Amino acid sequence: MKILEIYKNKLRFKNYSKRTIEVYSHYFEQFLINEKIKDAYQVSTNDIVCYLEHFDYTSISQQNQIIGSLKLFARFILNKKDIHLKKIERPKKEKKLPRVIDKNHLLKCIDAIENKKHKAIIALAYSVGLRVSEVINLKIEDVDSERMIINIRQAKGRKDRIVPLSMKILSILRDYVRKFRPVEYLFNGQFSAVYSTSSCNNIVKKYIGEKYHFHLLRHSSFTSMLESGIDLRIIQSIAGHNSSKTTEIYTHVSNNILSNVALPI
Repeated sequence: MKILEIYKNKLRFKNYSKRTIEVYSHYFEQFLINEKIKDAYQVSTNDIVCYLEHFDYTSISQQNQIIGSLKLFARFILNKKDIHLKKIERPKKEKKLPRVIDKNHLLKCIDAIENKKHKAIIALAYSVGLRVSEVINLKIEDVDSERMIINIRQAKGRKDRIVPLSMKILSILRDYVRKFRPVEYLFNGQFSAVYSTSSCNNIVKKYIGEKYHFHLLRHSSFTSMLESGIDLRIIQSIAGHNSSKTTEIYTHVSNNILSNVALPI
């Protein structure tokens, strides 16, 4: 479809990430097919709102992605003004607290992992709360052992940031590199240059527990940092959060903070 290519090119021009372009293009194409759109330029804001109100969503996350894809279509292709875009409303955010994995359980499990690659992936992610996409896209050159930092490039929101590198993690990474000899990317896949997200999730379930998934390492990392007394602003910087309010949520799941609250009775 010509309009789909125009849509993709517009997102590329606006410097959206490759992943965002893939997801948004998929949902935009679904809209065109489901609604049997013959001329995309004749679509109205009401057509979009009607489609969104009757869509059978599987999650709030999917709902936001579909709304985002069609909002960008309305803005960039249909040239709709803000007053029209306001009709395309997003759902209220779910106020869920992040799940965390017990620190002692995590450290015990990591220590017992014999596969050096699997150990390096899980230990690194937990050490500084890396997202799965940040782990698999790390390149060997991003690990700076002289300055003891790791460069995270073009992460969520197309932002670069720097996170600290501990001696313990450096030692684990060196053991892994000596055995596996990665090329370019720090973690190569079995048949590709980059390790897969599904493999990352699988090793968390294998070594940490079936009920856990990779992103919980991130939540658990920041909760552990907070309980260790690290300032929220530093955690915010390591996490790459735009707002301190995002980081503050970990104060609500910290066992140490809660257990030290002086209750009235």
